[in-house]
Amino acid sequence: MTADPVLARHAARAVPRYTSYPTAPHFETQFSEQTVRDWWRALDPDAPVSLYLHVPFCRQMCWYCGCNMKLAAKYEPVAAYAETLRREIDLVAQALPDRLPVSHLHWGGGTPTALSPEDLVATMEALARRFEFAPGAELALESDPRTLTAEMAETVGALGFTRASFGVQEFDPRVQLAINRVQPPEMVAEAVGRLRNAGVSEINFDLIYGLPHQTVESLVRTVRLAADMGPGRIALFGYAHVPWMAKNQRMIPEDALPGPDERAAQAEAAAEELAAMGYLPIGLDHFALPDDPMAVAWRAGRLRRNFQGYTTDATETLIPFGATSIGRTPQGWMQNVAETGAWSRAVMEGRLPVAKGLVLSEDDKLRAFVIERLMCDFAVDLGAAARRFGAPADWAEDALARLAPMVEDGLARVEAGRVTLAPKARSLARVAAAAFDAYLDRGKARHSAAV
Repeated sequence: MTADPVLARHAARAVPRYTSYPTAPHFETQFSEQTVRDWWRALDPDAPVSLYLHVPFCRQMCWYCGCNMKLAAKYEPVAAYAETLRREIDLVAQALPDRLPVSHLHWGGGTPTALSPEDLVATMEALARRFEFAPGAELALESDPRTLTAEMAETVGALGFTRASFGVQEFDPRVQLAINRVQPPEMVAEAVGRLRNAGVSEINFDLIYGLPHQTVESLVRTVRLAADMGPGRIALFGYAHVPWMAKNQRMIPEDALPGPDERAAQAEAAAEELAAMGYLPIGLDHFALPDDPMAVAWRAGRLRRNFQGYTTDATETLIPFGATSIGRTPQGWMQNVAETGAWSRAVMEGRLPVAKGLVLSEDDKLRAFVIERLMCDFAVDLGAAARRFGAPADWAEDALARLAPMVEDGLARVEAGRVTLAPKARSLARVAAAAFDAYLDRGKARHSAAV
């Protein structure tokens, strides 16, 4: 398969993933813990919130990983982290106006199931004491099929988790060896079966294209094997090679990585195969079966985007727990200390472990809305957005000038103040969104290729 050269040229651009706006590299270090306390005190006690808990530990290192993670050779550091996490839950709850209702909870990492079943239970009990989980709340966690035990699967089901996510990435043995993540299809199927037998009915898979030694053929085979296991959602991410940020990625030989044309061809072929298997394309890189809640939200124009990617979560407040965890309120963003020792010391001293944050301006809110709609709907009415946020009608002139190369190549259309991406250019939503990013040229943040 040969990639479209026009698409490939734009796809090679390095731009943010826009899981927030402004993006995390632009959060300010001169940010007060008191600001977060003021934001939380002002929350509506009746409005649902979301909770995110970050566990940075994994039992095995994956060379491709760009997450904030630590190897857990022994359990003692993990147990100490879990204890501090429970202390942080109490500390944060004391700063909130009430026992807030929760509509979404997500455990990310790392690997949350690196915790022992006992520590997972104790932490969920701590949350239940401090928050009111709404009926039908989504409780989700990420897991590793290589290390998920039968006992942990039973515990996850008994705690009422409704969704679990697995990093499948690629089933080709050569690729798995190159990224240090060996997990045959049978191993993944067994992990999925354990969770379903425990009552966790909703399963997500993550796949990655652009990996070392990966080909269009190997990825299409992986898509077929993954779809046969029946996950309701499949995310198809482009590998972000950022060895200047993730030192473990230096283990991946760069000459084994596919080039921009091959990456684009892989993404296109995998998307076509997923469609053939009955999955609907959702946003930039997600696919869902037609009856999945994400597909329902997309059809209704209610799809959202946050640090977990595309989501059905419509809450305006995300409360973060754990090292490096990011949260938000209607007023702005905050991020916890990344280093686990410093995070733990802050919690033990009774301080919110806030490292960075950003107070949102009205212009930030306007651009965040436009970028999110482009990322979710591939279209946005700039005039309606201006009226919604009280901006002048010509606020987007500079952005439209930056978008002009896509328009000239037939990849985007601007008519009556409405921006629409061409169907073939939806994989370039990040590039279109970047045109509206007022922070993009500030600082020295480096980003991965768009596709």
